[in-house]
Amino acid sequence: MAEVLVQFADPVVSPDGVAYIARACGAEAPDGLWHGWIEFLPVEGGPAVRTGRETTQPNRVDAEYWATGLTPVYLEGALQRALKPPSRPVAPDVMPPVFDGPAPESYAPRATESILNPFSVYRKGEALLRRQLAALSPWHLVNIIRAYGLSDLSTTALNELDAEALITIIVDSVRQAGVERTNAGSPK
Repeated sequence: MAEVLVQFADPVVSPDGVAYIARACGAEAPDGLWHGWIEFLPVEGGPAVRTGRETTQPNRVDAEYWATGLTPVYLEGALQRALKPPSRPVAPDVMPPVFDGPAPESYAPRATESILNPFSVYRKGEALLRRQLAALSPWHLVNIIRAYGLSDLSTTALNELDAEALITIIVDSVRQAGVERTNAGSPK
């Protein structure tokens, strides 16, 4: 059953000049916790207004303690919330999906964004590349492989590999590309 925890002596005045008596109220919820809200009674008479739940406390004592700490500034804000509660936009009717499932893999766009350029990091050292790759999640590693064409394995097959295997694919492919560039530039 709801009860008044604290009634404040000083009235709270709304932006349009109406004075209200503020009362912090509370009630025990079905789960045993206490919910608190604030009621505002117009001094000159008229309909009362209230806020939504302002607090949830473990028991009545804590709810009362919350109520005793409310400041005049807090009460002014609470009165504004009570007078103009936020409106919740109504969602338009949602049409059912057009398809019964996702596009087949051959038509699905590939995630090819890469979090790092393995060739650029490799030029600074293989150990650095391995450290940076080890800090990434497997799906990041798969994206690096796909973005730079470092393996002929399908995305599905890559997703079945663990991080260490993915790192090996990246490092070996980048190292091999570096060897091929070096050999292509050396005289025969």
